[in-house]
Amino acid sequence: MAREITEQEKTLAQELLRRAQEAMRQISDYDQERVDRLCRAIGWATANETAAGRLAAMSVEESGMGSPEPGRRFKILGVLRDALRQKSMGVIEEIPEKGIVKYAKPAGVIAALIPVTNPYVTPAGIAIYAIKCKDAVVFSPHPASRKTTNEAVRIMRAAVKKLGCPEDVFQCVERPSIPLAQELMSLCDLTIATGGQQMVRAAYSSGKPAFGVGAGNATMVIDETADVRDAARTVRISKTNDNGSGCSADGNALVDESIYEAFLEELQREGGYLVNDEEKRLLRAAYWDPEGRRTPETIARPAARVAELAGFQIPPDKTFLVVREDKIGRQHLFSTEKLGPVLAVFKYSNGFDHALEMVRQIFEVGGKGHSCGIYSFDDEHIHRLALAAPVSRIMVRQPQSKSNAGNFHNGMPMTSSMGCGFWGGNITNENIHLKHYMNVTWVSRPIAEDRPSEQELYGEFYNSEIF
Repeated sequence: MAREITEQEKTLAQELLRRAQEAMRQISDYDQERVDRLCRAIGWATANETAAGRLAAMSVEESGMGSPEPGRRFKILGVLRDALRQKSMGVIEEIPEKGIVKYAKPAGVIAALIPVTNPYVTPAGIAIYAIKCKDAVVFSPHPASRKTTNEAVRIMRAAVKKLGCPEDVFQCVERPSIPLAQELMSLCDLTIATGGQQMVRAAYSSGKPAFGVGAGNATMVIDETADVRDAARTVRISKTNDNGSGCSADGNALVDESIYEAFLEELQREGGYLVNDEEKRLLRAAYWDPEGRRTPETIARPAARVAELAGFQIPPDKTFLVVREDKIGRQHLFSTEKLGPVLAVFKYSNGFDHALEMVRQIFEVGGKGHSCGIYSFDDEHIHRLALAAPVSRIMVRQPQSKSNAGNFHNGMPMTSSMGCGFWGGNITNENIHLKHYMNVTWVSRPIAEDRPSEQELYGEFYNSEIF
């Protein structure tokens, strides 16, 4: 049970809010050109190769999770691209035929809860979208990566200060705690919660608006039309990105029986290590505790480290672990979310209907609302999956962990926070991006009457005595 908040923490939360509100007051007259310049400065300060490399290495050293390679900096560049291409103040949209004009206003002070698995890219993306809308942000880091998040925020504060902007538009809690985070969420105007379900539930119960995310259990369907070699490469890219730390990293591959063995062979050529039955048993025991909870020591760790914890070794050229699986359910833990370099491979037979049923079963286990993918050149299969899958986004022939949250080869909005809709207990299905950081005023002018006749509206029931 969480402890009560201390008076010192209450005072700190109130002071952080006061300083954020004062910073917002000072930037209230900034025009579009000035906030765009701030966005560029934040992007450069956090995503240039030197800074991104240092922050990535710092993150791994502090938490033990993820990869020291600064590959995720592309997400900051994508957020910057999206932000610069949109207006965020004054008139942002006009619909003349409806007499509607929309005006953007700041959302206010944002409480941003930052996950341990993404402690520097998430703050940078939030900061760019927030300053674009003239919001202020109070960042509440995960305790296991607080130094990295604080350093990222320090860099951003220094960048905006050099341009004459009050640095308190961005503040970061130095000693995070659950009670302090809850107090901040209850005081700020909006919460953006990226992380575990306990954190998201706390955000929704704060009494203030919140955008949260849902759990993932990313699944890729690979049908008989797939280019097997490229499909295996796509899955490998998704599975190994940052040691599989993201909710979008492929956790399950459902493969048509006609290409199943060939796909397993290609996965091994791509660096997958196919565990045997005994290694599978050892891996299960190491990856989950007796109650079925993931053990923290295995999350987002290199495959060699996970195998070592399980009690076996893998060759140095192997970067992820492949498990043959044929059972789906909460008690069959390899069908649940992995958050690490473990991929469960299932075989489906007797046509695509079987694949759709397996998708349904997997998302009943976990991850409903988040995402899945399909490697197929059959548009009918893609269409049927889109109709059936209880997810907010489906990637076609793309590595999910590099695509769900946007990349430079698809049209998804760039973000580090993905809504999972009502399936996942969230208010939106969308990627959380610029539109979610602003209030919008609708101005309505009168137009020519748009009133259909009652006969047109009622259709076949007009003057009917059917009821």
